[in-house]
Amino acid sequence: MLRQWRASIIQKAVKDSRRQRRQVQFRENNSLLIPNLASVVLHRSSSWNCRLHRPNRSSSRFDATGYASRTHTTFSAKSEPTLSDAQRRTIYALSTPPGKAGIAIIRVSGPDALDVWRRVTRKKKSGDTPTPRILQRRHVIDPETEERLDDSLTVFFKGPKSFTTEDTLELHIHSGRAVLSAVLRALAKLPYCRPAVPGEFTRRAFEGGRLDLTQVEGLRDLVNAETEAQRRIAVSGAEGNARARYVALRSQILECLVFVEGFIDFGEDVDDLGQDAMIREAHDRALNIINCIRSHLDDNRRGEILRSGIKLAIFGPPNAGKSSLFNFLAQRDAAITSPIPGTTRDVLTLTLDIGGFPVVLSDTAGLRETSDTVEQVGVGRAGNAVKEADLSLCVLSLPDVLSPLDNAMVRVPDEVKSHLKPGTLFLLNKSDTVANLPANQSLTFVKYDDSYDNSKRPQFWTASLRTSEGTQSFLDGLAQVLRSRYSDGFDYTSPLITHARHRDFLEQAVMHLEEFIAFSPSEVDIAAESLRYAARAIGSVSGLDVGVEEVLGGIFSSFCVGK
Repeated sequence: MLRQWRASIIQKAVKDSRRQRRQVQFRENNSLLIPNLASVVLHRSSSWNCRLHRPNRSSSRFDATGYASRTHTTFSAKSEPTLSDAQRRTIYALSTPPGKAGIAIIRVSGPDALDVWRRVTRKKKSGDTPTPRILQRRHVIDPETEERLDDSLTVFFKGPKSFTTEDTLELHIHSGRAVLSAVLRALAKLPYCRPAVPGEFTRRAFEGGRLDLTQVEGLRDLVNAETEAQRRIAVSGAEGNARARYVALRSQILECLVFVEGFIDFGEDVDDLGQDAMIREAHDRALNIINCIRSHLDDNRRGEILRSGIKLAIFGPPNAGKSSLFNFLAQRDAAITSPIPGTTRDVLTLTLDIGGFPVVLSDTAGLRETSDTVEQVGVGRAGNAVKEADLSLCVLSLPDVLSPLDNAMVRVPDEVKSHLKPGTLFLLNKSDTVANLPANQSLTFVKYDDSYDNSKRPQFWTASLRTSEGTQSFLDGLAQVLRSRYSDGFDYTSPLITHARHRDFLEQAVMHLEEFIAFSPSEVDIAAESLRYAARAIGSVSGLDVGVEEVLGGIFSSFCVGK
């Protein structure tokens, strides 16, 4: 029965094959009728290949089996199938801010960048191949109508000697809305081009080995830098300084792993003293690496704070001058000021540059006991803002806090004491309303908590925000405090950790190294895995061991489209 069934199947297949071959007929004009296009196997250079787009139509012959012969048909653009985004590997985008300006740059990158140069730019007495890395004056034209769109400078970068490691073209055109729209429409008419997604140019540079993840983040931070400190740290990351330090850490872990692997593979050939020396050497190296990583972890988040901004909260009792200080630092009326207590009900924030450091300044509600429900919410938010701040500045009104018995004693109000921290700064405002005010050196703070040391006065300044008396001294002193806390004793290239994910991976590496040290010599094969995990955690910072699409997508999606 089985043999009969097999024979019937074979006979049916032969009959179907003959029937299909009889259905393939050629007309007198050599045009071809194919009943089932899906059954035709296309040759790589066949006209059915969607990358060919020539307007001529020529004859094409297929043999009886449906395979294309050496004579191929080319179809007009109207009959071309639409390419998917995966097939359109050449991308383009505006790399400069849109709007009216002298120059705009449109960047094109991909395997068809040279063809874009040939089809979208024209110049008389010019060859068909551009000179790489040399600016050339050419006309930008519409690829279909050949209408002249603009007069431009073009520069072609031959891969891999380009930012993306691919062939790259830059069109330097006039930055006008109509010109930009016309040129972008012209590029959209090319079937193999598509608009870039945010960060796609930089992602291709990463995938091509031009940058690692720390350099990608440094480049993004450089674009977003608003202060001198941010710029210097970003330049350091973009140039690869952080990359070199992470590579060095990973190499040290791998060297430690060499001792362990040597013990596993050749431990039987070494006496007991030699085995103990190998394990001890590996443990000592692991401890040194742990101490090195912890020295970076214990930096009080200096790199992350400088990158994202130092959170400085202004707080104090009502009508002390907090909102006036906020407006003074902002150099505009950003907050409402009024002699009526409780005017500020919510937290106001803005970003400033103070002494070259990025500062995220917060103005808060006055701290006091109140029965007003809305003001109670504002007081609660003020307390939270002070608690979350990297630096806090307490503003007090001098006439209200000077002791009536001793004009040189400053008493901190009870409502404020619970919000003071060891590093809290003080601004004693309204100095113009106090007669015979002692010099700053003579002022003394009454003990306001158990940790207060009379021998170490808190950092404070006296000033009048109404008359601007003492304000310059206050600004200079505040900049010096920022400098001493976030840069003194360090150079600008030293913060190894500038993003939260760096800290997470370094903490994972320390955890695995501590696991390695905790294993006994009899478990050295398991301990070796802990070293591998530690090396993988360090490699994940620079992208050597990153394979998670969500991590890469989160980094590159924060770029602008043209980058």
